[in-house]
Amino acid sequence: MRLAYPATASLALSLLAASVPAQAKGCIKGAIVGGVAGHLAHHGVLGAIGGCVVGHHMANEHAKQNRAAPQSQTGTVGSDQVSH
Repeated sequence: MRLAYPATASLALSLLAASVPAQAKGCIKGAIVGGVAGHLAHHGVLGAIGGCVVGHHMANEHAKQNRAAPQSQTGTVGSDQVSH
């Protein structure tokens, strides 16, 4: 049992290190939340790994939605701008 913890922790760190910076945001946030939730259930490392996977997936979905609906605001005048 004691050997499983270092091996799992090393796997979690390698997953975090292997992700690219743009995708690390979701993984790190998810790992923190999952690690805390997993800690409460006495499975912190497994929670962190699962949270990383879920956070990475959610970040990809969010990026996909942003690419699908680009916002174009060229030529508009906002309420704080005065046109002459």
